[in-house]
Amino acid sequence: MRRMKYIIAIILFAGSMRVSAQDTIAVPKQTLSFEEYLGYVKKYHPLIKQADLTLSLGEANLLKARGGFDPKIEVDYDRKKFESTEYYDQLNATFNIPTWYGIEFKANFEENTGAFLNPNLSVPEGGLYSAGVSFSLAQGFLINERMATLKKARFFREQTQADRELLVNNLIFAASNAYFMWLEASTEEQIYQTFLENATVRLDAVQRSVEVGETPAIDITEARIALQNRELGLEAARLKRRKAALEVSNFLWLDEVPLELQEQVIPVSPEIELVQSSLALVNVAVLSTMIENHPKLRSLDAKIDGLDVDRSLKRNKLLPKLDLQYNFLSPEYDQVSSFNTANYKAFLNFSFPLFLRKERGDLRVAQAKLQEANYERISASLSIRNKIEASYAEINSLGSQNDLVQNIVIDYESLLTAEERKFFLGESSLFLINSREQKLIDARLKQNEVSVKQLTAIASLYNALGMSENGSNNNP
Repeated sequence: MRRMKYIIAIILFAGSMRVSAQDTIAVPKQTLSFEEYLGYVKKYHPLIKQADLTLSLGEANLLKARGGFDPKIEVDYDRKKFESTEYYDQLNATFNIPTWYGIEFKANFEENTGAFLNPNLSVPEGGLYSAGVSFSLAQGFLINERMATLKKARFFREQTQADRELLVNNLIFAASNAYFMWLEASTEEQIYQTFLENATVRLDAVQRSVEVGETPAIDITEARIALQNRELGLEAARLKRRKAALEVSNFLWLDEVPLELQEQVIPVSPEIELVQSSLALVNVAVLSTMIENHPKLRSLDAKIDGLDVDRSLKRNKLLPKLDLQYNFLSPEYDQVSSFNTANYKAFLNFSFPLFLRKERGDLRVAQAKLQEANYERISASLSIRNKIEASYAEINSLGSQNDLVQNIVIDYESLLTAEERKFFLGESSLFLINSREQKLIDARLKQNEVSVKQLTAIASLYNALGMSENGSNNNP
């Protein structure tokens, strides 16, 4: 694999090599097929790695949210000593285990001594152990900041997975369009090159005919104008092809090094079936299923779910705060029976804003954002459906157009052949031959254009369906 990779790189993309004019040698034409090209894009393009980073961001955000439920150890130590007098020496160690519904289990040890110790901090000589629980009965019971953060992180991970598929899909679509434009420009150049050779042969023949007195000298001017028009068309096509090749080079990388297509590399016109296979469009699922599993809609669904969690949290803020804490106390940690209801420490906290203006304002904002996201989802669903149906209609129409233009090309070729026979019989003119030939050139250019449009329409369908690089738009 490694050997093949570098052979292809050397043959096709030796963009960093610079040779002088006297060192230039004739290089045979090399081809780059659509399937090989997409293989390079999918494997080496930096945007693919950027898409993976997007996915990693969702995983990192989820890991961060889960950290809110990590057990925690806290140790506070405070001491004051002045002029040989120990004012106080306080040690407080706590082990805290948070749980899903805002309930926290705590284990605590405190040891306090000193001449000026606050009386409510007095404990037995060996210290005091406590074990208890704290929870909220109103605000923060069914949902709290910690729960909401974790839920939103899970939805954000789903959103990043869908966004990654969209990013890859758009990259493959843009790369496919670039290849097809390169193919169209290369074929156009070949068309003009062929007819330039015909015009050159015809001019030589007319010049010899004028020399022997068989045709008037003005025919040389006619033939020369035709030759110059072909040269002009060829030069424009050559520029178009070069620009298209540079556009294709934007998608070609190898081991994080950008590559450049060389002049001797030409594209290969792919069959319709090959393009469909390369873009994983063979045996696609039912349209309604494809739309529902579209990564754009999945991304919006995850966004809506996250906003719904945020709205629930803001709605919960309208409830009063009622926090309770109860701890069993004992001087002996290794005797469970010593923890009983006779020795305890309890805590109650209640608060409730009278007007709830901040809370009500936050809730309205959350509801507005959720409604906006729902409207966006409805609009996106309709847009995706119409785009898919338009792509199918375009593919079918271009298939019919392609058949028609092929018949037109055949008829124009027959007309040109017949006109040339009449010319050699003295029944036609060089002007009519050039006119017939120009019509044939236009028909072949139109045939090339329609053929490439059909390939581009297939890529548009791939983009509209939101297919990923593994041929699916389903949840991973």
